[in-house]
Amino acid sequence: MKKRIFAALMTTVTVAGLLSGCGGNNGNETDSAVEGKVINIYSWNDEFRTRLEAIYPEVEGSSEDGTITTLKDGTEIHWIINPNQDGVYQQKLDEALLNQADAAADDKVDIFLSETDYVFKYTDADADIAMPLKDLGIDPDTDLKDQYDFTKTTASDQNGVQRGSTWQCCPGLLVYRRDIAKDVFGTDDPETVGEKVKDWDTLKETAKELKEKGYFTFSSYADTFRLYGNSIDEPWVTEGETVVKVNQNIMNWISDSKEWLDAGYFNKTVKGQFNDDWNKAMSSSSSVFAFLLPAWGIDFTLKPNWDGDDGAWGVTNPPQEYNWGGSYIHAATGTDNIEHVKDIILSLTANKDNLLKISKDYLDFTNTVSGMQEVADNDEEFASDFLGGQNPYKYFAPVAENIKMAPLSSYDQGCVELIQNSFGDYFQGNIDFDRAKENFETAIRERYPDITEIQWPE
Repeated sequence: MKKRIFAALMTTVTVAGLLSGCGGNNGNETDSAVEGKVINIYSWNDEFRTRLEAIYPEVEGSSEDGTITTLKDGTEIHWIINPNQDGVYQQKLDEALLNQADAAADDKVDIFLSETDYVFKYTDADADIAMPLKDLGIDPDTDLKDQYDFTKTTASDQNGVQRGSTWQCCPGLLVYRRDIAKDVFGTDDPETVGEKVKDWDTLKETAKELKEKGYFTFSSYADTFRLYGNSIDEPWVTEGETVVKVNQNIMNWISDSKEWLDAGYFNKTVKGQFNDDWNKAMSSSSSVFAFLLPAWGIDFTLKPNWDGDDGAWGVTNPPQEYNWGGSYIHAATGTDNIEHVKDIILSLTANKDNLLKISKDYLDFTNTVSGMQEVADNDEEFASDFLGGQNPYKYFAPVAENIKMAPLSSYDQGCVELIQNSFGDYFQGNIDFDRAKENFETAIRERYPDITEIQWPE
């Protein structure tokens, strides 16, 4: 059995039991079985639930606390939500999957979600935790032909078999404060601002201008990480190995972050993301000029944290094309709700009209190439009030078409989180560079006991 994170959690006996629990047929016999009355969906927030309840035609209603969605045929969707931070969501999901074979029908995991940072862990063919879509009756070549290719590849196992699907494509932009742009550049025009941030060298010069006027370019060194991380040319851990290899682009992020923080281009009081200080950096009292965000980041983080009027923010091209995130929907092996799961996945990730509604209502950049090309040219219908009447899809679409995903591994979430945590104290001047490296090595081995070595570029 491979020394990978999920295999370390599951004994051979348990895996065998899990597979035999569905008859060893990848669900084919289940197709003719009676569907269960409870669909258990595991996720880390309400994002998927809100989208499903908004566009899935079989929804009848929802409980006041949002934990149960009732379908028209009486089936109940039970939402099991645990936070993503520090691997809590994966831990709870893994515990449920370990018990899948022996669980009562209404307690089985039917659908679970994964993020790009750890999707590879769950699509692994040897573990067979996420069902191949073809075993659900979904043909990726025909049913999902309009999806962006890189999202299909990301949701596939090492043999190229697609084991998940997503309603999202997550190209990222630079989202900026219009009032700060006017103060510093004399205009908030997105084309003009785009020229000021078009690459890292240009942006560094612009950062000096912003500082002279009393503004931070970004809130935190964590804000730029995804752009560097998307550019690595080999996985953190190569398939079949137990060595973490820190890419040179990650080292470039470390050196650049230290330089930018010392120069005053970041706010020293903001340490990381998705915390109170980061949220406050998005408020009207903040002096932060811009954030690097995908569409979900605008809707799910920036918009709720902004306490001013609509129209205060605009979008333009980032200094480097990048993708951040993506929530992949998987059918759990052993589900007793094959037909329901199939219908949900098709409705949420293959129905173009449904996806366009999600884009219109939630500002998500959704996963049909033709749909996103249409909305990019539809200023009247897809202009955003929050963005001052701007159509953000004009900027998202060209980024999406040029995204090249970095190679993935099962260890990505831990490596991404821990490299930022370990070097945060170094950026702040609390420890030296070598101690930060030691802290990363210690943290990685604690998170992943099967890792035997950490290699740094020379």
